[in-house]
This record gives sequence, C-alpha cells and structure tokens, in this order.
Amino acid sequence: MTAPVLLVLGAGPGVGLSVARLFARDGFAAVLACRFDTEAEPLAEQLRGEGFDASGVGVDLGDPTDVGRAVAGVGDRRGRIDVLHFNPSIFRQADPLQLSMPELIEDFTVGAAALLPAVQAARPYLSEGARVLVTGSAAADKPWHQAASLGVQKAAVRNLVTSLDTTLAPAGIRAVAVQINGVLGEGTFTRDRVAEALHAATTRPASAWTPHVSYDG
Repeated sequence: MTAPVLLVLGAGPGVGLSVARLFARDGFAAVLACRFDTEAEPLAEQLRGEGFDASGVGVDLGDPTDVGRAVAGVGDRRGRIDVLHFNPSIFRQADPLQLSMPELIEDFTVGAAALLPAVQAARPYLSEGARVLVTGSAAADKPWHQAASLGVQKAAVRNLVTSLDTTLAPAGIRAVAVQINGVLGEGTFTRDRVAEALHAATTRPASAWTPHVSYDG
C-alpha cells in the first residue's frame, strides 16, 4: 500500500503548510500547490527537511483546465488522493461601489469556483474514507464591506461544500468547510491552532460527520 496523499491547493507558509505538517505526521505524503512551482518547492523543502515526504506543484486556480491538469497529475503520480484541502482566498480591498464585476468574478473564481474542477479531477483518485477540506471564514456571515469579494467567496464555497458532501457521501467520501471565526494571527487564531482545527474536522469519524464546523478559538 502506498502512503495516503494530502493535496493542498492554495498552499502558503501559514495555515496551508501547518496543515500539511500535521497530516505528514500522520504518515501522509504532502503535495503543496501554489501559483508557481518556485513558490511551492520551498514549502515542500521545509517538510522534507523535517523528514517528511513532500513535493510542490504549480497551478493557476483561475484556469479550470490547469486546475484539472495539476490535480489529475498528482493523482496519476501518487495513485490516490486521500485529503484534498482547498485553502485559497483572494483579499482585495474594495467596497461594493469600487469593486468591478470582472474583479468580483476573478476573485470568486479562485476563492470558490476552482473547487469544482479540483474535486471533479480528483474524484477518480478519491476512495471510501477520502475527505475534501475547505478553509472557511467568518466573512461568509459577517463580510467586511471594504473587502466585499472575500465575503462572496467564503459564503459561496461554504454553500458548495454542502452540495459536495451530499453528492460524495454515498461513496463514503465526505466534505467539510471549517469556518474560522477570528482573525488569523490574533489570540488563539495562530496558524498552528487553526491548522489543528482543520485537521481535527477532517479526521472525525464518519458517524460524527457534519459538512460545517466552526472554530471559535
């Protein structure tokens, strides 16, 4: 049996890397996907330096064809995907009177819509027990008007997770959005504490599953 595989889309040096480290400790091979290979490889190198199996890959989350290519490529190389972590969001400081429709669509595409081609491409490599994990935000319920597109992204991706979980559940595959009800880096909302909440939500038994979990610190 090959090691289980975690694929983090929208990886970064904060929560994405911390989540990858937790799953690596569980014996997962971690694949970190950033906009460019040159961004992803240094993150993977950190994990390899700690003795874990990790690699990096570049992907344009604004391009559904490239999303499909990258995700299927990981599945082909590794033979499986056990946890697909969708972590991206776009912060654009613009209120509803400043935000243009093309800007809203661009941000929504990366922060929410890209989950569709990602899961569709991953599906052949997801087997019973696999999980789809999405990093959510309080912005879904309480958007800051100066970053109007972020609230749209987070509300939409949370809604999409509900449909994904219902669709995948008959195959024993579940999806969850973990809503982070705080500001990353403040108080108990450190990247490691948030990562622990994401990890815990994903590794719950199926009998206790819900498609939405809140982390309140």
